[in-house]
Amino acid sequence: MVCVRWLAMSFMVLLTACASAPQNTANICNLFEDKGSWFRAARQAEQRWNVPIPVSMAFIQQESGFSSRAKPARRKFLGFIPGPRPSSAFGFAQALDSTWDDYRKSSGNGIARRSNFVDAVDFVAWYNHNSYRVNNIARDDAYNLYLAYHEGNAGYRRQTYEGKTAVINVARKVEANALLYQQQFQQCERELGKNWFERLIS
Repeated sequence: MVCVRWLAMSFMVLLTACASAPQNTANICNLFEDKGSWFRAARQAEQRWNVPIPVSMAFIQQESGFSSRAKPARRKFLGFIPGPRPSSAFGFAQALDSTWDDYRKSSGNGIARRSNFVDAVDFVAWYNHNSYRVNNIARDDAYNLYLAYHEGNAGYRRQTYEGKTAVINVARKVEANALLYQQQFQQCERELGKNWFERLIS
Protein backbone atom coordinates (compact mmCIF):
# COMPACT_ATOMS: atom_id res chain seq x y z
CA MET A 1 0.00 0.00 0.00
CA VAL A 2 2.87 2.36 0.85
CA CYS A 3 4.54 1.59 -2.49
CA VAL A 4 1.34 2.29 -4.39
CA ARG A 5 0.91 5.59 -2.57
CA TRP A 6 4.56 6.53 -3.28
CA LEU A 7 4.16 5.68 -6.98
CA ALA A 8 1.00 7.77 -7.19
CA MET A 9 2.75 10.72 -5.58
CA SER A 10 5.74 10.35 -7.88
CA PHE A 11 3.45 10.27 -10.90
CA MET A 12 1.74 13.48 -9.78
CA VAL A 13 5.10 15.20 -9.28
CA LEU A 14 6.16 14.10 -12.74
CA LEU A 15 2.96 15.46 -14.25
CA THR A 16 3.42 18.75 -12.45
CA ALA A 17 7.00 19.06 -13.66
CA CYS A 18 5.96 18.36 -17.24
CA ALA A 19 3.08 20.82 -17.04
CA SER A 20 5.36 23.56 -15.71
CA ALA A 21 7.37 23.88 -18.94
CA PRO A 22 6.07 26.58 -21.33
CA GLN A 23 4.90 25.14 -24.64
CA ASN A 24 5.75 28.00 -27.03
CA THR A 25 8.46 30.45 -26.08
CA ALA A 26 8.60 32.00 -29.56
CA ASN A 27 5.25 33.71 -29.02
CA ILE A 28 4.80 35.75 -25.85
CA CYS A 29 1.00 35.56 -26.05
CA ASN A 30 1.01 31.76 -26.17
CA LEU A 31 3.64 31.65 -23.44
CA PHE A 32 1.56 33.80 -21.09
CA GLU A 33 -1.63 31.91 -21.91
CA ASP A 34 0.20 28.74 -20.89
CA LYS A 35 1.76 30.36 -17.81
CA GLY A 36 -0.67 32.93 -16.45
CA SER A 37 1.32 33.35 -13.24
CA TRP A 38 4.33 34.39 -15.33
CA PHE A 39 2.33 37.21 -16.89
CA ARG A 40 1.32 38.49 -13.47
CA ALA A 41 4.93 38.31 -12.26
CA ALA A 42 6.24 40.08 -15.37
CA ARG A 43 3.61 42.80 -15.03
CA GLN A 44 4.52 43.35 -11.37
CA ALA A 45 8.21 43.65 -12.31
CA GLU A 46 7.32 46.16 -15.03
CA GLN A 47 5.28 48.23 -12.60
CA ARG A 48 8.06 48.16 -10.00
CA TRP A 49 11.04 48.98 -12.25
CA ASN A 50 9.44 50.55 -15.36
CA VAL A 51 11.14 48.09 -17.70
CA PRO A 52 8.80 46.80 -20.45
CA ILE A 53 7.62 43.20 -20.18
CA PRO A 54 8.83 42.25 -23.70
CA VAL A 55 12.37 43.39 -22.83
CA SER A 56 12.53 41.33 -19.63
CA MET A 57 11.08 38.29 -21.37
CA ALA A 58 13.52 38.58 -24.29
CA PHE A 59 16.40 38.56 -21.79
CA ILE A 60 15.16 35.41 -20.09
CA GLN A 61 14.54 33.73 -23.43
CA GLN A 62 18.15 34.41 -24.41
CA GLU A 63 19.74 33.55 -21.09
CA SER A 64 18.00 30.27 -20.27
CA GLY A 65 15.30 29.50 -22.83
CA PHE A 66 12.95 29.74 -19.79
CA SER A 67 14.68 26.83 -18.06
CA SER A 68 14.55 27.28 -14.29
CA ARG A 69 17.80 25.44 -13.55
CA ALA A 70 19.93 26.40 -16.54
CA LYS A 71 23.71 26.50 -16.07
CA PRO A 72 26.60 27.29 -18.43
CA ALA A 73 28.03 24.26 -20.17
CA ARG A 74 31.12 22.79 -18.55
CA ARG A 75 34.50 23.31 -20.16
CA LYS A 76 36.06 20.10 -21.45
CA PHE A 77 39.63 18.88 -21.24
CA LEU A 78 40.96 17.01 -24.26
CA GLY A 79 37.60 17.58 -25.89
CA PHE A 80 35.62 15.13 -23.74
CA ILE A 81 36.60 15.24 -20.04
CA PRO A 82 34.11 17.44 -18.13
CA GLY A 83 35.76 20.36 -16.36
CA PRO A 84 34.50 23.31 -14.29
CA ARG A 85 31.74 25.61 -15.42
CA PRO A 86 32.93 29.03 -16.70
CA SER A 87 30.87 30.97 -14.15
CA SER A 88 28.38 30.70 -11.29
CA ALA A 89 25.48 31.76 -13.57
CA PHE A 90 22.29 29.88 -12.76
CA GLY A 91 18.53 29.89 -13.28
CA PHE A 92 16.11 31.71 -15.53
CA ALA A 93 18.20 34.89 -15.68
CA GLN A 94 21.65 33.24 -15.53
CA ALA A 95 22.54 35.57 -12.67
CA LEU A 96 25.96 35.24 -11.05
CA ASP A 97 26.21 34.52 -7.33
CA SER A 98 27.59 37.99 -6.55
CA THR A 99 25.05 39.87 -8.67
CA TRP A 100 22.19 37.87 -7.19
CA ASP A 101 23.40 38.72 -3.70
CA ASP A 102 23.42 42.42 -4.67
CA TYR A 103 19.85 42.08 -5.95
CA ARG A 104 18.62 40.40 -2.78
CA LYS A 105 20.13 43.14 -0.62
CA SER A 106 19.11 46.08 -2.84
CA SER A 107 15.58 44.94 -3.68
CA GLY A 108 14.68 43.79 -0.18
CA ASN A 109 13.86 40.33 -1.54
CA GLY A 110 16.21 38.48 0.77
CA ILE A 111 14.82 35.00 0.10
CA ALA A 112 14.78 35.29 -3.70
CA ARG A 113 15.75 32.17 -5.67
CA ARG A 114 17.18 32.13 -9.17
CA SER A 115 15.05 29.09 -10.09
CA ASN A 116 11.86 31.01 -9.22
CA PHE A 117 10.41 32.86 -12.21
CA VAL A 118 8.81 35.59 -10.05
CA ASP A 119 12.20 36.43 -8.56
CA ALA A 120 14.09 36.04 -11.83
CA VAL A 121 11.91 38.38 -13.89
CA ASP A 122 12.06 40.94 -11.08
CA PHE A 123 15.87 40.59 -11.08
CA VAL A 124 16.09 41.22 -14.84
CA ALA A 125 13.91 44.32 -14.57
CA TRP A 126 15.88 45.51 -11.53
CA TYR A 127 19.20 45.08 -13.36
CA ASN A 128 17.95 46.91 -16.44
CA HIS A 129 16.56 49.69 -14.28
CA ASN A 130 20.03 50.06 -12.76
CA SER A 131 21.53 50.24 -16.26
CA TYR A 132 19.11 53.08 -17.01
CA ARG A 133 20.01 54.81 -13.73
CA VAL A 134 23.80 54.30 -13.95
CA ASN A 135 24.45 54.48 -17.68
CA ASN A 136 21.36 56.36 -18.89
CA ILE A 137 20.33 53.49 -21.19
CA ALA A 138 16.68 53.78 -22.18
CA ARG A 139 14.61 51.10 -20.48
CA ASP A 140 13.27 49.88 -23.84
CA ASP A 141 16.71 49.79 -25.51
CA ALA A 142 17.17 46.04 -25.39
CA TYR A 143 20.39 46.13 -27.42
CA ASN A 144 22.40 48.36 -25.08
CA LEU A 145 20.71 46.98 -21.98
CA TYR A 146 21.91 43.52 -22.94
CA LEU A 147 25.46 44.73 -23.48
CA ALA A 148 25.38 46.18 -19.95
CA TYR A 149 23.80 42.95 -18.64
CA HIS A 150 26.53 40.82 -20.17
CA GLU A 151 29.52 43.07 -19.52
CA GLY A 152 28.34 44.63 -16.26
CA ASN A 153 27.54 48.32 -15.99
CA ALA A 154 31.17 49.21 -15.25
CA GLY A 155 32.28 47.20 -18.28
CA TYR A 156 29.63 48.87 -20.43
CA ARG A 157 30.99 52.29 -19.47
CA ARG A 158 34.47 51.13 -20.52
CA GLN A 159 32.97 49.68 -23.72
CA THR A 160 34.49 46.27 -23.05
CA TYR A 161 32.05 44.81 -25.57
CA GLU A 162 33.93 46.44 -28.46
CA GLY A 163 35.49 43.79 -30.66
CA LYS A 164 33.40 41.02 -29.08
CA THR A 165 31.47 40.02 -32.16
CA ALA A 166 29.65 37.15 -30.46
CA VAL A 167 28.37 39.38 -27.64
CA ILE A 168 27.25 42.09 -30.05
CA ASN A 169 25.43 39.53 -32.21
CA VAL A 170 23.61 38.17 -29.15
CA ALA A 171 22.63 41.73 -28.14
CA ARG A 172 21.17 42.23 -31.62
CA LYS A 173 19.29 38.95 -31.28
CA VAL A 174 17.84 40.05 -27.93
CA GLU A 175 16.84 43.39 -29.46
CA ALA A 176 15.06 41.64 -32.34
CA ASN A 177 13.31 39.24 -29.99
CA ALA A 178 12.18 42.07 -27.71
CA LEU A 179 10.70 43.85 -30.72
CA LEU A 180 8.93 40.67 -31.84
CA TYR A 181 7.58 40.11 -28.32
CA GLN A 182 6.39 43.72 -28.23
CA GLN A 183 4.50 43.32 -31.50
CA GLN A 184 2.90 40.11 -30.27
CA PHE A 185 2.14 41.53 -26.83
CA GLN A 186 0.17 44.41 -28.30
CA GLN A 187 -2.27 41.84 -29.66
CA CYS A 188 -2.93 40.09 -26.35
CA GLU A 189 -2.07 42.45 -23.49
CA ARG A 190 -5.65 43.57 -23.00
CA GLU A 191 -6.99 40.02 -22.94
CA LEU A 192 -4.24 38.83 -20.58
CA GLY A 193 -5.07 41.65 -18.19
CA LYS A 194 -8.67 40.48 -17.73
CA ASN A 195 -9.67 38.55 -14.63
CA TRP A 196 -11.53 35.25 -14.85
CA PHE A 197 -14.95 36.92 -14.68
CA GLU A 198 -14.15 39.43 -17.43
CA ARG A 199 -12.98 36.56 -19.62
CA LEU A 200 -16.15 34.62 -18.86
CA ILE A 201 -18.50 37.38 -20.02
CA SER A 202 -16.41 38.62 -22.96
